[in-house]
Amino acid sequence: MASTLAVVAALAAVGSSHAFLAPAPMAFKGPMALRSTAPFRCAVPAVSRRVNAAALGLNMVSESDLKGAKEMIEGIVDKTNANPLMVRLAWHDSGTYDVNIKEWPACGGAIGSIRFDPEITHGANAGLNTAVKMLEPVKAKYPEVSYADIFQMASAAGIELAGGPKIDMKYGRVDAAGPEDCSPEGNLPDAEAGDEGKYGGAGGTASTEDTTPNGHLRKVFYRMGLNDEEIVALSGAHTLGRAWKDRSGLGVDKTKFTDGSKVARKDGKEGVGKKGGSSWTEKWLAFDNSYFTTIPDEGADKELLKLSTDKTLFGDDGFKPFAEKFRDSEEEFFKSYAAAHKKLSELGSKFEPADGIKI
Repeated sequence: MASTLAVVAALAAVGSSHAFLAPAPMAFKGPMALRSTAPFRCAVPAVSRRVNAAALGLNMVSESDLKGAKEMIEGIVDKTNANPLMVRLAWHDSGTYDVNIKEWPACGGAIGSIRFDPEITHGANAGLNTAVKMLEPVKAKYPEVSYADIFQMASAAGIELAGGPKIDMKYGRVDAAGPEDCSPEGNLPDAEAGDEGKYGGAGGTASTEDTTPNGHLRKVFYRMGLNDEEIVALSGAHTLGRAWKDRSGLGVDKTKFTDGSKVARKDGKEGVGKKGGSSWTEKWLAFDNSYFTTIPDEGADKELLKLSTDKTLFGDDGFKPFAEKFRDSEEEFFKSYAAAHKKLSELGSKFEPADGIKI
């Protein structure tokens, strides 16, 4: 385990930790299959369940393997401070989902397709190959755990280890089979407008192009089947992570909050992973509601990021009530965030068994 963590720590040092939104300069521009139920589930030991699953042609993972993978992932995330990177990986996998496409896996979503080229090379996914490599030892040790499960498990672990709410996750996702299952480029959101003053583009499964940040966010997230409260709650995950100037063109090379001189973790432990970048919050490895207290605060430190897609949460009539509620109550934010994260993690997923596996 120690040698594995040493390898992933080295990988994390070169990884990106910018969360969901893909800044326009580096982003894309111009942008149910058969469900089977496991026989005798709950009453039969794991070995028997595997036999029954095999008889039905399924590749069902055991609870013990899922628990082992979760423990291993938690060790990796804690050692490398890769919480934001893992959140971004899982969200960019699930964020391709199109609620209007009914066929699996063409609908996209949390299906593990981000591990394949061309999806991993999409502009919005710059640096995420590092996250995939960091998690390969988990797949090697627990091969029956799908990549889709591993990615989503790592994201939930990243949130929880940073002090965030416990996510009511379920597992048993079926993986995309190959590059042919990748979603087209253009489904993920931009953080700022491009050179022509537009956010998003005509690419992807549906156009996300808009001249306003709030309009763009709705086109992206409504396509996934998410609502205004969920958009705002998920945006709050920018309490974690940083933007990197050399990848997105946003922010600066480093700030007093990201140069390694300050403690960024909620538990007070030292360590930041790779130094540098621009963060939205002072403690960018702590999951709390500080994103919502910082964005509307005119007196907030000028080195903290406030992008157009951040500020619109307090300017748009539909978003503002939720942003203010989350600013005033961390408990309310955690409640809404946990529900939205769970929903996002299951978008487009096909589970075996059909109702998933809780651990």
